[in-house]
Amino acid sequence: MTTDKEKKSRLLVTREGVSHVLPFIIVTCCFALWGFANDITNPMVKAFSKIFRMSVTDGTLVQVAFYGGYFCMALPAALFIRRHSFKSGIVMGLALYALGVLLFIPARAMGSFAPFLVAYFILTCGLSFLETTANPCILLMGDRETATRRLNLAQSFNPIGSMTGMFVAMNFIQARLSPLDTSQRALLDDAQFEALKQSDLGVLVQPYALLGVVLLVLLVAMAFVRIPAVGHSEGTNRGPLWPAVKRLWANRPYRNGVVAQFFYVGAQITCWTFIIQYGTRVFMAEGMSEQAAEVLSQRYNIAAMVLFCLMRFVNIYLMKFFKPGRLMAFFAAVALLLLCGVILVGGRVGMCCLVAVSACMSLMFPTIYGLALGGVHDDAEVGSAGLIMAILGGSVLPAVQAMIIDSPVQVLPAVNLSFIVPAVCFVVVMLYGLRHSR
Repeated sequence: MTTDKEKKSRLLVTREGVSHVLPFIIVTCCFALWGFANDITNPMVKAFSKIFRMSVTDGTLVQVAFYGGYFCMALPAALFIRRHSFKSGIVMGLALYALGVLLFIPARAMGSFAPFLVAYFILTCGLSFLETTANPCILLMGDRETATRRLNLAQSFNPIGSMTGMFVAMNFIQARLSPLDTSQRALLDDAQFEALKQSDLGVLVQPYALLGVVLLVLLVAMAFVRIPAVGHSEGTNRGPLWPAVKRLWANRPYRNGVVAQFFYVGAQITCWTFIIQYGTRVFMAEGMSEQAAEVLSQRYNIAAMVLFCLMRFVNIYLMKFFKPGRLMAFFAAVALLLLCGVILVGGRVGMCCLVAVSACMSLMFPTIYGLALGGVHDDAEVGSAGLIMAILGGSVLPAVQAMIIDSPVQVLPAVNLSFIVPAVCFVVVMLYGLRHSR
């Protein structure tokens, strides 16, 4: 019988005794970096709308460019890694990420919105490279029995990066932009508007420029650090793509994992995107102004992210005693019950239930990832690309929820009822966890 001490020792050491501690630390830095990019970007929809005097719909093109880079680059990234190596994939990802954020500087000089969209697209092409590479790389850095725990450990640093991105966006961008709203900016003459726009763009670009310097430093460090060969992915070309796709499609756990990941990411983005709308309605009903209600809702949103981060470490410990699929199914069921409170109870109780859903979500992305890739072996890079492309659920399902919010619902408040969308998503995740645990 394997003792807990032996299991712990195999977390970052293979059965052959090869240690991957240093490479694990370096690759894990990438998890925090793409978390930072995700959560510094969400508030930029409103920021760009103000700066360029655009509608909110036009501002959401930021998200279109962001998710577009993820979706378009996942498969090319897999082919690149398949031909070269995990290290080459990480270096390429960091290079594209750095290029994207540094392009904010000439985009500011051009003074129009389109160059920023190009920069976001290139930035997320780099993130797609990093996610397609780093996740399977972590899975292979040690004993296969501890692969899912190891990925959960690495993913624990993703919400730390996310919270840092939220903090920077709130305190170094949103708080420093001009307080004039879109209607007030419309009253400015061309010279006044141009001066204000350049001032606000300078505020927005500065954190991205500093991030680019950090990325270049990490890129140089990665180029000179040796990452040991892991699995079968160090410079080995394993044949054409199409046979690998057919093998993956025939692999039912993997195929179901892609579906589960699509719905999980949709649930995550819907819960985090519409917590502000839900909270604003709740707190305005208590007599708060809209602005005060939005500020308080944002604090609840930060609390949800903190809870999400802390539960990652709790779940790593729990996985020593419970099968990952069974544990995920349990938390999906709890999330479903909490969303019933969000829909039917409402008020501050519903708001607390919505925050608590983040605790249930914390283990799902890396667990689905680990379970889906558990039996793909030589096709891990292509399989990883499919799971990264499933992030598209984060752009499709929030639109469905938004349509419910905009509908003239009479039975329940439309914002409350809209959370039936993530509830359905958690049913899919629960079924996947149960099926895999059997």
